[in-house]
Amino acid sequence: MSRKRRPARRQPAPVERTDAQQAEELEALARKYLQDQEELLTEAAEFYSRAGQHERALTLYQQVLDADCRDPHLIQAFRIDTLWNAGRTTEAREAAEALRRQHPANTGAWEIIAEMFEVADHLQDAADWFTAGVTHLLGPAAPLSVDAVRDAADGNGIEMLIISRHRVRRRLGQPCDDLDQLAHNLYADRPAQLRATSTLDDLHNPKLREAAGNDPQALIASIENLSREIEARRSAFSRPRLTCALFWSTDEFTQLLNTWPELADHYGTEHHEHIRHIEQMLQRLSNEGEPHLGIAHGTVSDFKSFTREENLSPQDGDTRAHYAADLAARGQATSWPPPRNNPCWCGSTRKYKKCCGNPALA
Repeated sequence: MSRKRRPARRQPAPVERTDAQQAEELEALARKYLQDQEELLTEAAEFYSRAGQHERALTLYQQVLDADCRDPHLIQAFRIDTLWNAGRTTEAREAAEALRRQHPANTGAWEIIAEMFEVADHLQDAADWFTAGVTHLLGPAAPLSVDAVRDAADGNGIEMLIISRHRVRRRLGQPCDDLDQLAHNLYADRPAQLRATSTLDDLHNPKLREAAGNDPQALIASIENLSREIEARRSAFSRPRLTCALFWSTDEFTQLLNTWPELADHYGTEHHEHIRHIEQMLQRLSNEGEPHLGIAHGTVSDFKSFTREENLSPQDGDTRAHYAADLAARGQATSWPPPRNNPCWCGSTRKYKKCCGNPALA
């Protein structure tokens, strides 16, 4: 059957809500869905922190810790970061040292504290935390090789620690050591479409920061041009080969269930459940070795047109899979996962690492 390629339809703009409003909504959901309380309260605390309501965020983090959470080290790291942002830096430092003595097994805990110091320009502290995290998680006797990192329990997280450590040491002007060389090797081992520059030294060049001070507009233009080139390469590489999950924005999700209520059996009735299901499914496929994953952004009006033109049933799971593939072929899909510091795929405007990519929500 010949597939018609329809022009892409623009999705309606989502209703803007403040960070505090989103935090309050998540707290309400936590009271309703007790089985997801840890994840929802952790997310609510992040929104309160973004809104500048640090004390409310700290209260929620403590509530999660008191409830015997699954990964207390990660929650402690989020709490320490909030203490620092609230200006309670001495307390944050003391809590960080206490956490370090517990030897967290989660790469996210090390990354959060190290980045907290890096953002504050306490670069030596940041470098020390990155180094300690790598040494503990990779193991002091492990060979410093790409294979050793790839075979580790959380190879992706350890790779991020190693590469982030290189970034900080470049800013400090420190000479290349064995872990820095491993960072170079890990970066060079990435697929070409996932490398922003030819070498890690180019990516972490401290002169870019100097250029920002001298001519910020020129730096912004250079970064934007590079981002467009990278996105074009990624699209050309992945578009025909992506295995896509079908995603509905908040408004489209509501309209979808109003149009076909029986789809609630597949998607559930809450949009946050839909988002979490997609992230978990993609994580599972990635762990099973699927190399090219993406998220197809559907709209109800376009889905209706697709099922009508293809003479397919909207309620059929295969129909939704075909629709996701059709969206990908029309360029209405994005690769997954996004870079950790980029906006999350779900449209929340938060960084992926603090939203759907947050290890606490896994």
